[in-house]
Amino acid sequence: MSAMPDLLILAQKLAVWALPVLFAITLHEVAHGYVARELGDNTAAAQGRLSLNPIKHVDPVGTILVPAILLLLGGFLFGWAKAVPVNYRNLKNPKRDMAIVAIAGPAVNLVMALGWALLLKLAVGQDLSGGLWLGVAQMSVAGISINLVLMVLNLLPMPPLDGGRVAVGLLPMRQAIALSKIEPYGMVILIVLMATGILSKILGPLVGLSQQLILGLFGIQV
Repeated sequence: MSAMPDLLILAQKLAVWALPVLFAITLHEVAHGYVARELGDNTAAAQGRLSLNPIKHVDPVGTILVPAILLLLGGFLFGWAKAVPVNYRNLKNPKRDMAIVAIAGPAVNLVMALGWALLLKLAVGQDLSGGLWLGVAQMSVAGISINLVLMVLNLLPMPPLDGGRVAVGLLPMRQAIALSKIEPYGMVILIVLMATGILSKILGPLVGLSQQLILGLFGIQV
């Protein structure tokens, strides 16, 4: 049996998902750097990381390899970019401001999910039998999905995820220090949760509910 049909399907999926993934990951990181600059830390700006050029933010594994493999396997799609550097010592109120910097990424993902939903609303009002509007609709669905996955994933209260840093900023000092000690092991824990299927069981219902709320807000039925 020829592998050509499978390759064509993968190519179609990549064409639909590539732009939404790049936008979602790039703007997520730029948001962290921009808010950090506004709160006193110019580290990201000095290193050229406030650029909208996705090449400056691409992580070969997290931005390309992992999403491509998950897309091929039909799994729960997510990825990551190179983290924007933030020096908390430069922030005006380090504990509080790190939480604000952290929440900026998921907040931008929510805004992008709403933007893709608006585009989907426009697309479904057109002829979707083929051509341009069908592609726009498929890309919009992908955009909603990847942004909600990134938003929900990053809001999990575990460092180094954004939700973990928000929790550190909100908790009393003793509890905040205890939680921050998890950060060196956070990615290992995340990979174990993904490999065992626990992560998808956590994210799936939350992402599904978020998607239903957004589509309902715009009166979209997919």
